[in-house]
Amino acid sequence: MNKGNGKGIAAKGAVVCAAVLAAVMVLTSMSCAKKDGGDRLYIYNWTYYCPDSVIEKFEKEFGIRVIYDMYDTNEAMLAKLQSGGAGYDLVFPSADYISIMQSQGMLAKIDTSKIPNLVNIDPLIKARCEFDPDFEYHVPYYYGAPGIMVNTEKVPVFEKSFSVFERPDLKNRMVMLDEMRHIMGAALIKLGYSVNTRNPQEINAARDYIAAKWKPNLTKFDSEGFGKGYVIGDFLVVFGYYEAVLDEVTGNGNLLTNTEFFIPEEGGPAYLDGMCILKNAKNVEAAHQFINFIHRPDIYAEFTDYFGFPSTVNIPARELKARAPFVSEEAMLRTHLEYDVDEALDFYNEAWFNTIRIGE
Repeated sequence: MNKGNGKGIAAKGAVVCAAVLAAVMVLTSMSCAKKDGGDRLYIYNWTYYCPDSVIEKFEKEFGIRVIYDMYDTNEAMLAKLQSGGAGYDLVFPSADYISIMQSQGMLAKIDTSKIPNLVNIDPLIKARCEFDPDFEYHVPYYYGAPGIMVNTEKVPVFEKSFSVFERPDLKNRMVMLDEMRHIMGAALIKLGYSVNTRNPQEINAARDYIAAKWKPNLTKFDSEGFGKGYVIGDFLVVFGYYEAVLDEVTGNGNLLTNTEFFIPEEGGPAYLDGMCILKNAKNVEAAHQFINFIHRPDIYAEFTDYFGFPSTVNIPARELKARAPFVSEEAMLRTHLEYDVDEALDFYNEAWFNTIRIGE
């Protein structure tokens, strides 16, 4: 702050001016400390995974400035934190990575007494959090799942199943995510196995199923451009994230009307992203406040409405939503949550990189 100078016509005036200036500086310092100083919260979250309006409301209500950085994969997030990229208070890993980070001592215990809005979390979601059932190291942020999108104008008849990817008449007009656990999980479910199996024979059976039944009909595995490819007509059937396609379809009313999104009849792989406080967090109180704020029903409704999500985690928010979700909470709960498979991950990597993705 650099208002005025201490120079007056008389000594008395100089003293008064200096006193006023000192008072102004103190008040300004207090104000800045509240907004930009000690009261901060450093968040590390997935790309575009929290509406700006939610962040702004939190800042205004609590007088805490949020510094928000983003990552695009769990692997990138973990690598940055392990390499000393720090200063973050709150991070949003998926369930399997929550287990990894907990086992490595990277997470602080959560004081659930400071999060009264935990009562809003759906018991069905809590029951799936067997990796941390008492919310000691995480609080669920969002439970979601990729699904299948079909251009019904071009493909009017289809099964609401992963079987659609076995259709040779749609060869080279279909795409699936480039996500090992999701694709391997889909095949495991199709074969009647657990998405979290550690049995190498079952993992290899899923590998062979993908290689023989799905891959020959796919244009590629793609986690980045499938939305754009769907909009321009390259892909007629997509296994991916609805919100990524919705972002691209917005403004194309005809395609939006002729797009059906569904969770396959047999279910599908799911993810749960949690809010975790890092072990060396400096703004622990603010982190607890943010977690509790997210689960206030009106805020959670705003968050899910922004993306067209169902309110899978927060029950009271369902009554406050202003926008119909792209799929129901009930359909989403037909899915199967992916957990950390420990050393069995080597079997998945072997199947994915040395057979399914070989030569690509």
